[in-house]
Amino acid sequence: MTGLFDLPFEEPEPDPAPEEPRRPEPPPAPARHVWTVSEITSAIRDTLETRFAEVWIEGEISNCRLWNTGHLYFTLKDEGAQLKGVMFRSALRALRFKPEDGLRVVARGRVTVYDPKGEYQVLCEHMEPQGVGALQLAFEQLKKRLQAEGLFAAERKRPLPALPRRIGIVTSLDGAAVRDVIKVISRRHPNASLVIRPTRVQGEGAAAEVSRALAAIARVAGVDVVILARGGGSIEDLWAFNEESVARAIARSPVPVISGVGHETDFTIADFVADVRAPTPSAAAEVVVAGKDEFCARIDRLTGRLKASARSRVERSRTRLHRLAGRPGLAGWPGRLALRGRHVSELAHQLGRTGRALVARRQRRYHDLRLQLETFDLRRRLGNIGARLARVDGALRAAARRFHNRADGRLRTQAARLDSLSPLAVLGRGYAVCWDGSRTRVIRDAESVREGDEIRVTVQRGEIKARVTDGDKH
Repeated sequence: MTGLFDLPFEEPEPDPAPEEPRRPEPPPAPARHVWTVSEITSAIRDTLETRFAEVWIEGEISNCRLWNTGHLYFTLKDEGAQLKGVMFRSALRALRFKPEDGLRVVARGRVTVYDPKGEYQVLCEHMEPQGVGALQLAFEQLKKRLQAEGLFAAERKRPLPALPRRIGIVTSLDGAAVRDVIKVISRRHPNASLVIRPTRVQGEGAAAEVSRALAAIARVAGVDVVILARGGGSIEDLWAFNEESVARAIARSPVPVISGVGHETDFTIADFVADVRAPTPSAAAEVVVAGKDEFCARIDRLTGRLKASARSRVERSRTRLHRLAGRPGLAGWPGRLALRGRHVSELAHQLGRTGRALVARRQRRYHDLRLQLETFDLRRRLGNIGARLARVDGALRAAARRFHNRADGRLRTQAARLDSLSPLAVLGRGYAVCWDGSRTRVIRDAESVREGDEIRVTVQRGEIKARVTDGDKH
């Protein structure tokens, strides 16, 4: 086998091969553009929002959820596909009905992309139920919910007062309803007092005003019943009385509420919650005063029955009297009756005199007991004790002053004697006391000290240190 190092350093060049035809060079490849996820998502979103800026989409709602932020998240679906959607709180407040699962709707909005998840969705700005009006659907939904809570139950309805003295009216001052109510009540119950709380009954914000008006008029003292009145109109005109806030205000009212809203064929949520429903405002006023008419009619009927019964009783008694007077055993009964009457008068006179005598004796006994009680009157005894205490206190104070004066005199006398015997008094007359240097011995003899000794001299005020320089020892 030939090794690598066995080969020659230079190999012979091979024979030249025949040249092949040259192929044309391919065109240069275009430059590659790399997208980020955010960029491609933003581009898709711009395309969708431009192409589908405003679309109407029909579908069935599912997975409907209301978040604590107030936004509504849902899915629109049909037989072949589904589309996620969102409705923000501001748009949701404008809906008259409540979106819920299974409801088929038509939604208006724009198609966009939710960047964090890369999902396309419809941003819904308006929604309406398919096949039934939004107001009618909202009416049925609220009616069903309030009925489940028991606000329509017959057992919570309160009876109207028979004779209301003060009637509250919640309505608009611009409509004919208030004039109709006042006219009917003034004609049939002129003694009633009317309290009117004006409010708007139509338009945006009317429901809130009606709720506040119901709460305010219920706080007025003496209001026995409240009439909620409004003339007829379309369902949009009467919608303030289909709001939940008005229904809650009627249910919270402490006095009975009569709903007289619209015409006879109009029904509102207020009619179901109110204690009594009247077809018109005028009928509501008649319902209020109907109790008075029934009460007066009943009084008239009872009065007639009482008069007839009294007349019948008198006639029966007169007939019986004539029949008894014709009997033989009752002959001369008027004379016997007169004798009995005189005897009764005598007994009554004697009873009165005995009663007066008994009362007089009891009065005298009462007077005697009162005098005895006054002798043991605690207030009088306390007054006497107080007077004695005052006298004793005065005597004690006088004795204390005398004792003090005598003690003060003795003290002054002893002080004078002590002052006369005090050595300080002697010093006050100019004398002095001489001590040794340690102030332990009084120097009475000049021979007891030597020249140079230190001595102390006590005068009336203070002390003098001195040194002996000379002394007369005679």
